[in-house]
Amino acid sequence: MADGGTRDGDGDALLESVGAAFSRLRRRTSLLEVDPPVTRKDRSRELVLNIVDDADGETTVGGIAEQLAVDPSVASKMVTDCINSGFLERRASQQDGRRTVVVLTRKGIQLRDQFRSQHRQAFVQITQDWPDRKRLQFAQLLIDYVDACTALTNHRGPNRVKQD
Repeated sequence: MADGGTRDGDGDALLESVGAAFSRLRRRTSLLEVDPPVTRKDRSRELVLNIVDDADGETTVGGIAEQLAVDPSVASKMVTDCINSGFLERRASQQDGRRTVVVLTRKGIQLRDQFRSQHRQAFVQITQDWPDRKRLQFAQLLIDYVDACTALTNHRGPNRVKQD
């Protein structure tokens, strides 16, 4: 038996299905009805705001591009949208005055919190038929998974996507 009480073949098959499950998770979760509804623009704004919020230190447009694995011009457009909408503001770096960083505004924090509320609503909908014990166990395992992923990427740096 492999870890978790499955036969090795069953465990391998289960682990092979994880990639497809992650892909479906992102697509399907965004289709759930939450209040307020999620817009296309919200999806890109959420990515940017969460990168800025999660940063350990200052965040630049280049850093956002690296985290999203997109061209800096794409990240710049996403950041500019967030600035024009009042969710981010540019500031001079306190570490290097030649550099410009972006920070969340009060309005940006409110939108980040709205996104978190929408995710909780989706989580509750998806797991509504689960026993509370199973729901809370999965929530903790998901948080542990993300924490471990964060620790690995902080140690090694973000996974580089090959640029064509």
